[in-house]
Amino acid sequence: MKGLLAGLLALASAAVLAQGGEAKLSAELRAALAGTRVEAPWSRALASGAHVKVLILAESSDPDLAALRREIVARGGSVHYNYLAVRALSAMVPVRALEPLARRTDVRKIVPNRSTARQGSASLVQATVGAGGALQPLAPYGSAFDGRGVGIAVLDSGIDAAHRAFLGPDGRSRVRARIDFVAASRAFPDDGWRKGIDLSALLRPLLGGLGALTSPLLQPATGLLGLDAAVTQLGLGALVGGSDGSRSPAFDAYGHGTHVAGMAAGRGDALMPGVESAGIAPGADLYDVRVMDERGIGNMADLLAGIDWAIQRSRQGNLRVLNLSVGADSSESYLVDPLARAARSAGAAGLVVVAAAGNYGVDAAGRKVYGSIASPGHDPSVITVGAANPFGTPGRGDDLVTRFSSRGPTRGASTFASGRRVADNLVKPDLVAPGNRLVGPMASDGSGQRSGWNFLARTYPDLAQVPGATQLPRQTLMQMSGTSMAAPVVAGAAAVLLQANPGLTPALVKAILQYTAEPLAEASLLEQGTGLVNLEGAVRLAQVLRTDIRGALQAGRLRPGDNLLAPGRTLPLPASSVAGRSFAWSGMLLGGGTHLLGGEALFTRWQPIYEPGLNWVRQWTLRATAIDEPLPSLFGSTGTRVRTVVEAQAPAQPLLGAGVRFLDSVAQQPGSGSQALLTPVRTLAERARAGQGVALANGLSWLPGAALSADGQVLSQGFILTEGFILTEGFILTEGFILTEGFILTEGFILTEAFILTEGFILTEGFILTEAFILTEAADPAAQFDRALGGD
Repeated sequence: MKGLLAGLLALASAAVLAQGGEAKLSAELRAALAGTRVEAPWSRALASGAHVKVLILAESSDPDLAALRREIVARGGSVHYNYLAVRALSAMVPVRALEPLARRTDVRKIVPNRSTARQGSASLVQATVGAGGALQPLAPYGSAFDGRGVGIAVLDSGIDAAHRAFLGPDGRSRVRARIDFVAASRAFPDDGWRKGIDLSALLRPLLGGLGALTSPLLQPATGLLGLDAAVTQLGLGALVGGSDGSRSPAFDAYGHGTHVAGMAAGRGDALMPGVESAGIAPGADLYDVRVMDERGIGNMADLLAGIDWAIQRSRQGNLRVLNLSVGADSSESYLVDPLARAARSAGAAGLVVVAAAGNYGVDAAGRKVYGSIASPGHDPSVITVGAANPFGTPGRGDDLVTRFSSRGPTRGASTFASGRRVADNLVKPDLVAPGNRLVGPMASDGSGQRSGWNFLARTYPDLAQVPGATQLPRQTLMQMSGTSMAAPVVAGAAAVLLQANPGLTPALVKAILQYTAEPLAEASLLEQGTGLVNLEGAVRLAQVLRTDIRGALQAGRLRPGDNLLAPGRTLPLPASSVAGRSFAWSGMLLGGGTHLLGGEALFTRWQPIYEPGLNWVRQWTLRATAIDEPLPSLFGSTGTRVRTVVEAQAPAQPLLGAGVRFLDSVAQQPGSGSQALLTPVRTLAERARAGQGVALANGLSWLPGAALSADGQVLSQGFILTEGFILTEGFILTEGFILTEGFILTEGFILTEAFILTEGFILTEGFILTEAFILTEAADPAAQFDRALGGD
C-alpha cells in the first residue's frame, strides 16, 4: 500500500510516473509491440515495418520539446503537432521505437491517435430549461439575456454558416471564424505516414488562432509567422481558402455540427413560424472548428489542435465557451489522458468547457451500463452533460434521463509498473439537459434539393421529417437525439450566464448550474449529476453575485472567504417556476470528484475551488497555469497569446471556507451501501434541505504530501468503490485508494459486485471505440456505437 500511495502522490504532483517504459504505453500500443495485428486508422504496415500514429504526453521544462522531437525523427518517425494546451506531440513512429521513447524521463504516457466520434423543440428546449424566464428584457431598450457578446466554439463537423438560424440582428452570419483541422491533416505528406519529417514548427501558426486574426472565414493571409508557408508547402488551400484564393465553402457535409450549434445558439424567429427550433443563446457568436469529417469521424490529434486554437482565440476576442459534442476512448486516467489535460488547460485559460457524457448507457441487449463516460467528459473540471427526455412538452414534471445517456463512475485508469490498473471512479455526469428528438438547423448546400442535404439527413431521412417544416433553402430543419444535443444546451446556458455576469469563472459557472438544477425523479448521481439544467434559476443566482470577480482575482484582490455578493444583493430563494410548475433547486454541487457540497456559503463567500486551473480531486490538488506572452508586433495589436500551459501540484492553500456543508452523509443508508450509490438525487436533496450533512467551522485545506484536513480532521475519499470489487473481466481491485487514519467525515458510496449481478447492471472499463468499424465502408461508422440515433 505504501508503494501505491507513493504512486498516487506522484500523479498528484504531476511528476513522471515511477514506472517502466512499457507501463507508459497504452494497452493497444503494448499489444502492437507484442506483434498483435491492429486494425485501426492509427496503425499501418509500411515497407520498413509496422508504424503507428500516437500522442506523446511529455513532462519537460522545454515547451518546444526539442530533444524529444529530434529523437522521434532520428528513429524513423515524424512529428506533426506540438501542442500549446497540453505538453504533448502528435507523431508517427515505428512500433519498434515505442519502448525506447517510453523509457525517456521526459515522456509520461504514449497513446494511439484514437478516433473520435459524435456523442449523439429547440424553442421547446428553451422552455424546458427555463430560458424563457431568462430571455426577458434587461433594460428599457429591450436587450435580453440571449448570450449576446459571448462566443461559443463548436468543435465538431463544421457549421453551415449561411443557414438562417445563425443570422445576427444585422442580417449577417454570427459564425465569426472557422478553421478546418480535418483539411489540415489530409494535407500532411502521404496522409501523415511519411517518415523523417518534423512539421510542428510549420504547423504551430495554425494552433495560434491566426485564422481568426486574418479574416472571418480564413482567406489566405500574408506573412503571418509562417501561415503562408504552411499553405504553400502543405497545400492547405482547403483550410484557408481555395487554390485560386477564393473563400472555401462553409457547408457542414456531415450535419452534426450545424445541429449542435443550433442547440447552443440557433435563432428560431428566422425560420418557420410555428416550428419550435430556437437554441438557448440565439444572440451568441459562434466559432466553427472542424475536427470531424464528412462521415462523422475524427481523431484526438485534430481535436487537441482545435482546443489549442480555441484557447488562443479566446485571448483575442469574446470566446468564453467551448462545446465538445465529440468523444474518444476513456481508458486512461484523467491525469494523463491528453484530451482531459487539454480541457483542463482550456479551463485554466478562462474557457467554460462543456462535454457530452456519451450515448453508451445501454448495451446491445438493452441492459444498463455504468462507467461509460467518454473522454474528455471524464475530467473532473469540465461540465459533463447527460441527456434528458422532455417528451415533447415544455413542462418538466415528467422528464426523465434517457436510457442511452452514459452513466458514471468514470473508469479511466492509471497503470503502474506492477501492471495494477487503478480506476479514477469519479462521480459523473454533472448535469443533464434535453437531448431527445430535438429540432434544429439542418446543414445543406442551399440548393433546396434533397440531394444537397447533409450526410446524416440523406442516410436517415426520417431525421428530416419535422412537422411543419417546408425545408426551404437555408431554413432546413432536422431532429436529433443524444448527449451531443444536450451538451450545447448547457453551452448556450453558460453563454447566457456570462452575459448576465461577465465576472464568473468557469468553475463558478459550473457550480451555479449544478446548484440550481432540478433533480429528476428516480435517477441517481451517476445518471443525472445534480439534475436537469435550470437556466431561470441560474440567471437569478448569477445576477446577485459581484461582476468584478475575474478582475479582482487576477489583480490578487479576492481572498478566501471574501464577500461574493453584489452590493445590496441577497441570495434568491432556492426554487424556480418553469412552464407553470414550481420546484426546488438541488442545492448541491459536486466537489473533489467524489463529494457533495452545499450551503449558502458556496455563493456568499469566495471559495478557492472556483479559481481557474485549480483542480481538487480526492487527496490531491493540481494547478494548471496558462502562461501568456505578448503578440508579435506583426499583428499590430497589444494583446497576448498563450505560450504554454503548465500543470503541477498546487502549493498549500485553502480549498473551502467556513460554512460550506459536506453532504456525503445524505447518501448513506443503513444496510446496503450499494443502494445508497443509486439513491435518487431528489431524495438526497430532500435530506440536505432537512439539515443533514456537516458544516465546516474552519474550512478545508490542502497541504502537499499530507491528507486533506477539514476542521483539523482527516477527510475521507467520499463516494468510492470498495476494495475487493470484481470488475467484469474478473480482475479484483484490492487497492487503489489512499487509506487514512483518524476521524472519517464519511465512508462514501459502496458498490458491491453482488448488487451489480442482482440488478443486471454492467460496469464497464469506460467507453472504448472499436476502431475496426472506422476502416470499413459502412456509411455511418459512428452508428455502430450510437444508442441515441432514434431517441428514446
